[in-house]
Amino acid sequence: MTRQTYEIESLAEFDAHIDQTNSLHGWFVQSIDLTGRSAVLADKDPTGAVFLGCRFADGVENLLRSRGALLFPALPELPFDPYRAALYTADELYGAGAYADGPDAQVYAWTRTAHRRHDLETSLACTLHDHAITDALDEATAAISPDRVIGVMGGHALQRGSDTYRAAALLARDLSRAGRTILTGGGPGAMEAANLGAWLAGHPDEALDEALTLLAAVPSFTPDVDAWASAAMEVRRRWPLGAGAGAGAGSGDGHSIGIPTWFYGHEPPNAFGTEIAKYFTNALREDTLLARCRGGIVFLPGAAGTVQEIFQSGCENYYAAHDDNVAPMIMVGREHWTRTLPAWPLLQALGAGRTMGERISLVDEVDRARDILLG
Repeated sequence: MTRQTYEIESLAEFDAHIDQTNSLHGWFVQSIDLTGRSAVLADKDPTGAVFLGCRFADGVENLLRSRGALLFPALPELPFDPYRAALYTADELYGAGAYADGPDAQVYAWTRTAHRRHDLETSLACTLHDHAITDALDEATAAISPDRVIGVMGGHALQRGSDTYRAAALLARDLSRAGRTILTGGGPGAMEAANLGAWLAGHPDEALDEALTLLAAVPSFTPDVDAWASAAMEVRRRWPLGAGAGAGAGSGDGHSIGIPTWFYGHEPPNAFGTEIAKYFTNALREDTLLARCRGGIVFLPGAAGTVQEIFQSGCENYYAAHDDNVAPMIMVGREHWTRTLPAWPLLQALGAGRTMGERISLVDEVDRARDILLG
């Protein structure tokens, strides 16, 4: 018999459900302040309940534990919540002041010191956090058909103002307008361009041209992250998410997801992913990102990270248990992928005689990639 489970992720959810039952069996209560709910907790049977990083009044933890509940304690002195119930937003990661003083930079600074210790507390905190992020990502994408999720991969060094940056933004805007959900690695460069295009999908066409001009004044996040981020925030202020709906620009609602990692924490997350699933473990992040793009993946010119993504995705397609699990892979830039970094010939050789080989493409223009993906 399968046990029914309930994920309780806010105090409002707790209050809405607690009066409907006498047993908390199967409850997973995540990172909630329950100091004001001692009486009702004492009145319920907590056997089989799991409390993750919750706060209680004095004595309640011992009472719950003695009556059969499992409690995961809050871990001290962390700059993040390992039990968080939701994905991040750019505003949350950046904070209100200078980027170097904000939450994202603080967490990265913690990783650079904590990981040197190789202790259990550090490993446990990172593992619990990444599990919570995967759970939140599952919830955020639960209503989206997997074959309508498209990944856009490419190098972090791609500068604003370049032709390829503009092309990536146009591609993502068109795909978003066609009802696709865009996933990226969540960082600068090609990843930012794709999240930008999705953000502006609900606005008239000229909004993207104006936004690109504004962003081009600060081409890169180096040497000044704050100036780079400030330009992005100005674009968001001028063209708020969803504000252009009904303007005749298309059906896109502007939502997209960035999936970055603190492993590359020197690269700030871009501000245009409406939800951000940021991981500590890059291997988990890469697998999570690529496996969710069942509608296809576009690989813009990039370096080692993009090459890794090409062959990780290619490996999944090569060993796919069923043809329906083979996602289209489209590499943009014939010169780049056949001469600069000749990944295409090897990918083509791997796909020979397999379904995978029928679903890989090499094109020179992103318009062709869009046409292939939209059929």
